[in-house]
Amino acid sequence: MTPLPRSLLVVGAGGREHALVRALVAAPGRPSVICAPGNAGIAADVRCCPVAADDVPGLVALARREAVQFVVVGPEVPLALGLVDALAAAGVPAYGPKADGARLEASKIYTKEILLKYGIPTAAAAMFSEADTAIAWLRARPAPIVVKADGLAAGKGVVVAASHAEAESAVRSLLALRSGAGAAPGRILLEDCLTGEETSLLVIVSGRDYLILPTAQDHKRIGDGDTGPNTGGMGACSPAAVVTPALLAQIDKTIVRPSVDAIAAEGIDFRGTLFIGIMLTADGPQVLEYNTRFGDPETQAVLPRLESDLLALLWAAAQGELAGLRLRVRPEPAICVVIAARGYPDAYAQGEAIGLPAAADLPPETAILHAGTARDAAGGLVSRGGRVLGVVALAPNLRMAAARAYSACDRIQFAGKIFRRDIGARQFDRG
Repeated sequence: MTPLPRSLLVVGAGGREHALVRALVAAPGRPSVICAPGNAGIAADVRCCPVAADDVPGLVALARREAVQFVVVGPEVPLALGLVDALAAAGVPAYGPKADGARLEASKIYTKEILLKYGIPTAAAAMFSEADTAIAWLRARPAPIVVKADGLAAGKGVVVAASHAEAESAVRSLLALRSGAGAAPGRILLEDCLTGEETSLLVIVSGRDYLILPTAQDHKRIGDGDTGPNTGGMGACSPAAVVTPALLAQIDKTIVRPSVDAIAAEGIDFRGTLFIGIMLTADGPQVLEYNTRFGDPETQAVLPRLESDLLALLWAAAQGELAGLRLRVRPEPAICVVIAARGYPDAYAQGEAIGLPAAADLPPETAILHAGTARDAAGGLVSRGGRVLGVVALAPNLRMAAARAYSACDRIQFAGKIFRRDIGARQFDRG
């Protein structure tokens, strides 16, 4: 393998990036790591640079100024804007797809077209740019119906409409969203609603080679019992006990391998993370979505379980040297509980004071990752975002991991905090 890089830049400012930073700092080679723009928690671990994640020229200039040998891109927006393309032009290796691969997340319609073209299991769907024809289509189908904005919407561009009236309202509101990079302006995707349990696969891809990371299950709804609106994710657990070894082998055969091959067949040299959202239906596993980066909050639950050197995996994928590598995974399950600001995913307060327990006062193998935090003028820790913190714990079983995480959640002083009390609960008796 090409020698591992010694100086790294992680791009992003959320809980996913905090998890990536911690895993990379702990790599056996002890590389030097910086982050842009980072957050208050990341700044306690590595040096942060005030360059926004969507400032492509600024990030390229930063990588060159700091003589960075490898860039790991966390969020979807800079990928869709072509950050990896720009870094490659500047001679800086990066982990993450170029803009043509990032389009698989930037445009839900493009992804659906790929799925249908290559016969990869997915829900029946239709694409529209005009409200009346979309409404006519959905009225001819039974509710619930899934309405998706074509472009990036920070986890809020999907509505699972329980009724035709709700679907019609979603059609009109999502058609009005401003499309992001890679998306068609003013287009939406309507899908039949798949039912079953969801699971998330994070797949490290390098051309036609890939490694499937430990399975995870996200919890999207804001409230206990999967109630309330969808969010960017209120927590995750790994592994997803519902995904047995036999089922994972089936998913690999019918979804992962065909997906990787389809992307390559489209002429895309994909080198990054392919996140596959899957619904385990009565008719078998079916694809809900592709994302083209590490999931958030799945990453926070998956990375602590890796015994393999994350840097070596990402570098090998970026260099086209992934073939033959094998994963080493800890058997202990992990859980991530997201602490959000009251009002999320709608309007929420910012700048609220946060008090964290000392690391020594946390339960064993428990950590607090920062997602939306900053320092105020006096140096105090305050909230700056809808999802504020992620509490991650490992333990011999998932029930114990949850107990550790919730013990830490209860010790965090944050007047506006909200969090679900049932992350992973439906899996307690499975794994």
